[in-house]
Amino acid sequence: MAEFAHAQIVLAGKRAQYLARVPREYRNGWRAQLHSGRYSNHGRRIGIVGFSRIGRRVVARLQQLDTAEVLVHDPYADPDVVARAGARLTGLDEVLASVDVLSLHAPLLPETIGMIGARELALLRDGATVVNTARGALVDTDALTRECAGGRLDAILDVTEPEPLPEDSPLYDLPNVSITPHVSGSLGSETLRLTDAALDELERWVKGEPLTSRVTVADLGVAA
Repeated sequence: MAEFAHAQIVLAGKRAQYLARVPREYRNGWRAQLHSGRYSNHGRRIGIVGFSRIGRRVVARLQQLDTAEVLVHDPYADPDVVARAGARLTGLDEVLASVDVLSLHAPLLPETIGMIGARELALLRDGATVVNTARGALVDTDALTRECAGGRLDAILDVTEPEPLPEDSPLYDLPNVSITPHVSGSLGSETLRLTDAALDELERWVKGEPLTSRVTVADLGVAA
């Protein structure tokens, strides 16, 4: 999931998903578009909502974009841990108001349902991209549809609410919206890593060695 999210963030900087869907009759104007500041990964500010297992891995991968600034919002994260990872912990409103790409990695809890609603989306800069590989219900679908239909925001959605979207959802036809069928998680040969990780952890437990992926009762309510 972290690999997929990182890839989508990088592609969002170039608006690659949008360019791939531009109707043929408008493609002669591509070259003129590319001179705008919206097609770049240099000096971008990226917001990560949720600094749990996946969010941490995304932040680590974003260090490859050496000119990017990464902001994190997570009420349970330690500012020092976030700083050592190469990001800065701050409030959600500051993240929303200043980022070029917003990537969601929060768990689905009663208090996170609809956490990115009309008010939050309105705080995003014109031209920002919302990347959701976490849970569709974190975002108000109607509010996101309005923002994307008006062309103010782009969206890259691997999860939606509902999932799948109704066949008549406007999101399917918007060139600035990319929708994939929940493929960011492990599929195909990727599932072998899950098996290896589980067996390796079981072997450490049997030997009495420290576990590398402990899940405690306290984690269950906040981890993603």
